[in-house]
Amino acid sequence: MNGSKLGLGIPIGIALGVALGVAIDNLAAGLGLGVALGVGLGLALGAASKKKDGDSDGTGASGG
Repeated sequence: MNGSKLGLGIPIGIALGVALGVAIDNLAAGLGLGVALGVGLGLALGAASKKKDGDSDGTGASGG
């Protein structure tokens, strides 16, 4: 897992969650969704960056 990408995804997700929570007038639910989205986004970005680096399966292991 690419920690820097995950670290980037979480605050983005929290920000989205706060905005969503305000929009639906339920900050706790919005924040929960935002954290989940942020972790998912971070994992997706990490997997995408690993695949872009020539790692076909996204595990970070190359060849061998």
